Amino acid sequence: MRRIILGDALAVCVLVVGCLIDSACAQTINLWPGVAPGSENWRQKETVTADTPIGTVVNNVVTPTLTLFLPEKSKATGTGIIVAPGGACIALAIDLEANQVARWLHERGIAAFVLKYRLQEKKGEGIPPDLNMDEACKYGIADGIQAMKVVRQHAADWGVSPDRIGFMGFSAGAMVTSGVLLQADAAARPAFAAPIYGGPFGVMPAIPANLPPIFMAWAQDDELAQQPVVKFYEALRAAGNKPEIHVYSAGGHGFGMRKQRTTSDHWIEEFYWWMQAKGFTGTRK
Repeated sequence: MRRIILGDALAVCVLVVGCLIDSACAQTINLWPGVAPGSENWRQKETVTADTPIGTVVNNVVTPTLTLFLPEKSKATGTGIIVAPGGACIALAIDLEANQVARWLHERGIAAFVLKYRLQEKKGEGIPPDLNMDEACKYGIADGIQAMKVVRQHAADWGVSPDRIGFMGFSAGAMVTSGVLLQADAAARPAFAAPIYGGPFGVMPAIPANLPPIFMAWAQDDELAQQPVVKFYEALRAAGNKPEIHVYSAGGHGFGMRKQRTTSDHWIEEFYWWMQAKGFTGTRK
């Protein structure tokens, strides 16, 4: 492991995690220069469980990171997307809803930044019935806002345009996405956002008008998230925004990159076509 300085303001620790995609090496950086604010007294130990039914799952994150999937310069479009996996803000489905997504985007010249955000300490199995999502996810939202700052700060280093950086999240990661999208500082919002089968799972925040372009996707048989997602969509519409929506007849909750022989298998292609229509997939001239 080696320490390098990226820019004037941030000292981050870079860990080369191996050549994962084509000939490119993914790198992981610490998101904050030091202990992340608000979790100075956290003592839980991060755990990583491989080979679960949804691939690798991470729990008890104290030190948030970004893993960089940067395309070759000859393929780079100048667009970047921060990807936040879900897991009720007590776990992260880091493969199904992040790394696989990042590799798919990377292959098409889009830089991807996998966000491993802070999580509420996991105690016992399953999701606690009294889980307060606003409380559990507030650290992930803070990490998402910081991730936007970091990527924009180093846009030139990482081959992306500061005004072409989007944010995508799944389930609780979509709640993180919504927090970044709806933040009070309009200039700090992403260029576009894609909350996938998720959004604010707690109290509905204030929805500004004139938000950046939004892409939403969920399945009609999603018993966990459909109600809050529809509520979020309606709130966006009521504020004058016009999100693109894709509602699949089947797919359940947490379909991610899983192939189930349903139309939800192709959400990411439809997201890409939407990005294409918005001008985010071609190189800037």
